[in-house]
Amino acid sequence: MSIFVGNLSYEISQEDLVEVFQDYGKVKRVHIPVDKDTQRKRGFAFVEMEDKAQEAKAIEALDGADWMGRSIKVNEAREREERAPFNGGGGDRKKRY
Repeated sequence: MSIFVGNLSYEISQEDLVEVFQDYGKVKRVHIPVDKDTQRKRGFAFVEMEDKAQEAKAIEALDGADWMGRSIKVNEAREREERAPFNGGGGDRKKRY
């Protein structure tokens, strides 16, 4: 399982997240996605902990907590949904030339 942490400050670091989550168990991995074009952090992260019990405890304690001036959203991460490729709309329409 992985934990989704949303509504984060763009100034967040991996060390900041480890510091907060280590109160609930051993943090195995932290991933902070960045925008491909701007390399700016996207305002959310994923945290993996040693076991599900530790993750559940962290989710319960931190969801809705005020951190760095923001109310953070913490829940179990879901699998990424498959999306249809973007082709400018009208996927079924015949191309007009």
